[in-house]
Amino acid sequence: MKNLTITSPAFSAGSNIPDKYSCNGENINPPIDIQGMPPETVSLAIVVEDPDAPSGTFDHWVAWNLPPFKQIHENCKAGVSGNNGKGKTGYTGPCPPSGTHRYQFKIYALNTMFNLPVGTNKTDLLNRIKDHVIANGELMGKFSAFSAVGTRR
Repeated sequence: MKNLTITSPAFSAGSNIPDKYSCNGENINPPIDIQGMPPETVSLAIVVEDPDAPSGTFDHWVAWNLPPFKQIHENCKAGVSGNNGKGKTGYTGPCPPSGTHRYQFKIYALNTMFNLPVGTNKTDLLNRIKDHVIANGELMGKFSAFSAVGTRR
C-alpha cells in the first residue's frame, strides 16, 4: 500500500489547529492537501478523530465518496457524510473539555465508490473500505481546551 502525504495550509503537522476550525470559530473543516495519490484512485474517504477524548476516541468527521481531489477545501460538502461523535453528519471541530488533544486527519485513497447510507458510522465505514484502500496518510494537529474555554463539544 502506498503512503499519501497529507498537509494543510492552515496548520503544520503537530502544531495547533486554528480557532477558525474549532467550536470557537466557524466550526468548518480546514483545507487538507493530498500528495502521492495513485492514478487509479476512484474516491477518497476521510476520518478525523480525537484519541484523547475522556470517553474514548471521539469522531469529528466521517466521509466517503469524495472525488480524488488534491485538496479537500475548507468547509467541504463533497461526498457522503457519516455520523460524527455527536451523532450528527458532517464535520464538528475540536472542542476538548480539558487539556490539549490530538486530532488525526486520516485520508484513504480507494479503488471504488461505496453505496453506504448517510449517517454510517466510522467502524462500519472502515470495515467496508478495508479491502479497497490503495493508499493512506495522516496529518495530526493539536487543539487546547485553553482556547475552548466556555465551550462544549
